[in-house]
Amino acid sequence: MSSPLTHFDTAGQAHMVDVAAKDVTHRVAVAAGRIRMQPATLALVREGQAKKGDVIGIARIAAIQGAKRTADLIPLCHPLPITRVAVDFEVDDAASELRCTATVETLGRTGVEMEALTAVQVGLLTVYDMLKAADRGMVMTDIRLLEKRGGKSGAWVAAGSAAD
Repeated sequence: MSSPLTHFDTAGQAHMVDVAAKDVTHRVAVAAGRIRMQPATLALVREGQAKKGDVIGIARIAAIQGAKRTADLIPLCHPLPITRVAVDFEVDDAASELRCTATVETLGRTGVEMEALTAVQVGLLTVYDMLKAADRGMVMTDIRLLEKRGGKSGAWVAAGSAAD
């Protein structure tokens, strides 16, 4: 019995998907997530007073590195020639949170959804690391794919996302 999951062969064994027959196309993925914190902790970020330095700047670099290292972290991901990674952080004072959005692009045979999701998570983990001395109760939440474009399956947009 064959599985509808592409990372399993007909015998149910995990394997890396063969993408050799796929067309090279421009592929884009956008992912997002957020980290909630105490208002005083968010004020440290906004005012640039965190002891470890520029929280958003360092988290942005970490997110880019995360996207580039995805194949090293997720066992069945293909190493991809990423052509662009853009990471944005938005401060939401009312919700006492930072929102992270990552857009990843490639010209390749497989998509960059995992790279975008990894970028967001690594960016948020870096925010946590930089601020944990002030607030160990921060919560990372709502990490999800917002959209993907390219490839045989075409475009997909998450229901309820700003992209739809």
